[in-house]
Order: sequence, then C-alpha cells, then structure tokens
Amino acid sequence: MEPRHILIVEDESNTAEMLTSYFEAQGYEVTTVAWGKKALACARDILPDLVVLDIRLPDIDGYEVCRQLRSHRRTAHVPIIFLTERRERIDRLAGLELGAVDYVTKPFDIQELRLRVRNILRRSGMQPVAHPVTGLPFSVLVDERLSALLERRDWTAIALALDGLDAFADIYGFVARDDVLRAVALLVQRVTEEECGKDPFIGQLDTTKFLLIVPSECAGRISRRLTDRLQETLAFFYPRTDWESGHNRSGDPLPRLSVRLGSLVGTGRHGSVDELRESIMGSLAPIA
Repeated sequence: MEPRHILIVEDESNTAEMLTSYFEAQGYEVTTVAWGKKALACARDILPDLVVLDIRLPDIDGYEVCRQLRSHRRTAHVPIIFLTERRERIDRLAGLELGAVDYVTKPFDIQELRLRVRNILRRSGMQPVAHPVTGLPFSVLVDERLSALLERRDWTAIALALDGLDAFADIYGFVARDDVLRAVALLVQRVTEEECGKDPFIGQLDTTKFLLIVPSECAGRISRRLTDRLQETLAFFYPRTDWESGHNRSGDPLPRLSVRLGSLVGTGRHGSVDELRESIMGSLAPIA
C-alpha cells in the first residue's frame, strides 16, 4: 500500500522542516511549499490525501487557498487542516465555513496533530456516497451508475451546472449557498420525477453540477421544464432590493447565479467512466 501524501503549506522554515521530518518519520510522503499559489498548483498536480495549511502566507492567505481548492473538482474533497496563530472564534468559524475539517493553533502539540492527521485520513479513506448538503448520490454511487451505462444506448444524461456560487457565498454566506444548493436539488428532483415515468437517477458530479440519467423519450421535456423553472427561480435566492437594484448592500454589482444545461444520448462507445463524465460535462451550455 502506497503511503498517504500530506501537502504542508507553511512559510516559516523551522516549522516546515520540523513537520516534514516528523511526518516522514511516521511513514507519510510529504511535500512542503511556502506560497499559496504554489500550493494550489502542487495540489492539483499531486492530489494530496491531506493539506496542512497555514493561514498567513506571503502571497495569498490560507482562506483563499482553501476557497480555490474547494472550487475545483479534482481538489474539492481533499481534507484541509488550518494551522495558524489566530485564536479568535471568528477566525476558526471562517476556516470551518470554507470547508476545512480541523483548525490547530500555534504553538501546537505535535502528538495531538499526528492523531488529528491520522483520524482524518482514516475517515477520508471511506468514499462518500451522498452529498453532504443535498443528500443526493455522489462520488462512488455516481461512478457506479456511469460504469453501468458504458455499453448501453437506452438512456440520456442531463447535466446541470450552477455557476456563480462562490461569489454568491462571499456576499451572502455559506449557509445561503447551501440553501441554494438544496433548493435546486429539490427542484431538479421534482421536475424529473414528474416528467419521467420510470425511476430516474439523480445525483451530483460535484458540488455544483447535477446529473440525471433518464429514458431518452422524456429527456427533452425535462430539459425544457428545468430551463423554465430555473429562470424563474434564481431571483428568489437574493434579497428583493438587491435583485431589483442589481447591487448588494455595499453598492457592489450583484454576483449573478447562472445555469448551464446539457445532454448526452447513450452511444455505447465510451471506453471509461472518466471519458463518459468528460463527454457529459462537455455538453453543458448556458440556458437561453
């Protein structure tokens, strides 16, 4: 079994060297970087099993690193431990709200950090089967369904992408963002189940992208109804005064949520789940 890979993002050289030596002695593979932008490039390249992330960095802060990791499909579910000198409750909540799984303040007990790392890696070894916000099938369950379709032709996949959620959350908060995700998930489920006589499959390709597997004869009706309903619904996620003025309370232009929709008819010619997934994602286009 290959060793688990930890990415340490720490600009204080003594701390970085100590953590690297300690976790390598524990049998982990360790990569250490000192800059936030380097951490983003490195994480997308090596896909670590865990990121230990300092908040105070020379270029972009750890919060922004975390936000960007969470916004990319490849790194969206990599566990992150924030390592920081900040002890205020608001700082801890900010990190957890962005999706960090733990928050350790300096100076720290290295044995405690080791146990936190071990426990997080044990939990992350278990693939999620349902999305934590919507409860829809996710990850392993979606890949299993896609795998079953590789050689079949009697289906259509409908993909729906909700864009602009990060900018929306920056202004209205992550609770509001999750409310949007749940509302869209319920709308997708309701429309699909009403239009599809046979049991449809409704899941998520990632946090902002939904996947429907339906009989081809009802795919067009579902796509048209989703387009109409979503165009009507997006405005209700904003305070009425913000939506009507086009600006938030600070006077900045309103970050607009938007939707892309696409479909792919089964051909039985896709060689792998990744290839099928890319074809489905490639069908996405802005709704008119």
